[in-house]
Amino acid sequence: MLAKVGLLKAGELHAIAGGLERIENEIANGRFKFDIADEDIHLAIERRLIALTGEPGRKLHTARSRNDQVALDMRLYLRDEIAGVIALVTGLRAALIRLARRHVTTIMPGYTHLQRAQPVTLAHHLLAYVEMLGRDRERFEQAAARTAVMPLGAGALAGTTLRLDRRMVARILGFKAIAANTMDAVSDRDFIVDFLSAAALTQVHLSRMSEEIILWTTAEFGFAGLPDEFSTGSSMMPQKKNPDLLELIRGKTGRVIGDLVAMLTVLKGLPLSYNSDLQEDKERVFDALDALKPALDLMAKLWPALRFDAKRMHAAAGGFALATDLAEYLVSHGTAFREAHEIVGAIVRETAEAGRTLEEIDIVELRRHSNTFGDDAIAILRAENSVARRTIEGGPAPSTVKRRLKELGGR
Repeated sequence: MLAKVGLLKAGELHAIAGGLERIENEIANGRFKFDIADEDIHLAIERRLIALTGEPGRKLHTARSRNDQVALDMRLYLRDEIAGVIALVTGLRAALIRLARRHVTTIMPGYTHLQRAQPVTLAHHLLAYVEMLGRDRERFEQAAARTAVMPLGAGALAGTTLRLDRRMVARILGFKAIAANTMDAVSDRDFIVDFLSAAALTQVHLSRMSEEIILWTTAEFGFAGLPDEFSTGSSMMPQKKNPDLLELIRGKTGRVIGDLVAMLTVLKGLPLSYNSDLQEDKERVFDALDALKPALDLMAKLWPALRFDAKRMHAAAGGFALATDLAEYLVSHGTAFREAHEIVGAIVRETAEAGRTLEEIDIVELRRHSNTFGDDAIAILRAENSVARRTIEGGPAPSTVKRRLKELGGR
């Protein structure tokens, strides 16, 4: 661009470009000699370029400041990294969708307050995480769009009197927009906060997944078996299989949340425009990426490797988890919901005191509490029937889940 607008001659352009390529190779091969006297990486490269090219190297920094240069570099770096994160989120979503297709009719209990609530299917449960990850991907895409703004040309803060073509640079670098205000261009780190916010929430979702798998693989739940390659043994107890990977993913969540809070704290008191406090942005981004990327990758490998115990899950989904179905049966036959709630509550208490479950009672017992119960009421006291009847849009019925899976495709 500098050559196009006449600030560099053709020979100078050739010398600078060739010198920078040589320096790039020296750094990549470990042959570049850094000098402690160099103030930073920018001046280290400029020093070497001058040594290689002479006078042309002194023109490298024309119409440029370290302030707008580092803002540009951070945007270029994060743009590429966000694309990689989006691919990992998409990969995890696809793994969950494939797993859900295998478990459309696998009955399990759904929980509220960690208490058995109502029967659902494993596919429906997995698709809840698919929806979460879909929102995560959307947030990263939005963060990527706000990252793709070209700040170069802003100089230190007030631009330059030299004639530049900022839009040419934006095109070459693949940016669709240029920063509209030079002071904002060098001091804006909102795009980093956008990324860290999306990363923190995605890591929270991974932590929730980890917690559920940890619970499901305990002897108390017994819904799934943890593969050896995703667990560790105890140094003392030979029978133990510890979910270390999942615990580490859960634990790393605090780091990523901390990265977001740290970046917000750096920004909260900064006057315009550039301040060296902004150098803290890199550590926060690097740390968040180091936690998030492997967590997404490993979780996509772990889910398909789990061995589910469908019989154990089905057994846990019955019993009193079917109480709401009884209440809704009465409502569908004209009983007010509050009255239906009280009637079924009495049935549950009586049955529990007798050491039985709802699946063990008959129509005679139901009619002792309400004559509204017909012969067809007994059929709903089966977990698979309960789930099949929940065809409301977004519900767990296999027919509804299949429709949603068709909408999702492989996404």
